[in-house]
Amino acid sequence: MNEVYQLITEINDALDEMKAVDIVEINIQEISSIADLMIVASGNSNRHVKAIAETILEKTKKAGFTTVGVEGMPEAEWILLDFGDAIVHVMQPKTRSFYDLEKLWSARPIDNKTNDTEDQAPLSGSTSSE
Repeated sequence: MNEVYQLITEINDALDEMKAVDIVEINIQEISSIADLMIVASGNSNRHVKAIAETILEKTKKAGFTTVGVEGMPEAEWILLDFGDAIVHVMQPKTRSFYDLEKLWSARPIDNKTNDTEDQAPLSGSTSSE
């Protein structure tokens, strides 16, 4: 079995087991080099968010995966679990709504090759004498 697929399976099993809600997987391979996949999920309270994150860590460790980093565990408003190939965000609904990671990571950069820069107005404070 593909190692990344096994990691994602362990994460999703933990999310299901702990009854995480609004689970979204975002493929970020083509827009970032930090990971291949980002998973965003919500818990109903800081205790629920923390329990979800702890269960993910338990299951992935038992399956032989290690984390690159864990952030936000004490407060449990937003916990980030970095597994290298996959990043998991477990958030409370209010925090998730505020940061809207799904929208942020689905945005595509503007293709500057199609824009004619000579027709664009200069940025404020820039000079054309350079």
